[in-house]
Amino acid sequence: MGAPITVTIPHKLGKAEARARIITGFDKLTEQIGGAHIAKFQQAWAGDQLHFSAQGLGQTVTGRVDVGETELRIEVDLPAFLAGLANKISGKLKEQGRLLLEKK
Repeated sequence: MGAPITVTIPHKLGKAEARARIITGFDKLTEQIGGAHIAKFQQAWAGDQLHFSAQGLGQTVTGRVDVGETELRIEVDLPAFLAGLANKISGKLKEQGRLLLEKK
């Protein structure tokens, strides 16, 4: 297993709205990944923590999203095969997370 990626994204939405947006975002991601038959995607909530995994091309990526009142903490465990892409993946998580949590 490669090193985990940890990203913290501040927000001003409150826990309930941030969680709702995470649910919507993950539902869209599941549709895109599953619809394109790229990977099998699973997700489950435990309180305010989302656990997820994606399996495809012989690789498994797992992670967690902790939803707080003022920030999200995202942890992604990459397999060694993808560890070289950690910086790119981290940047993409920050970018997409900020877009998802922008005030609307």
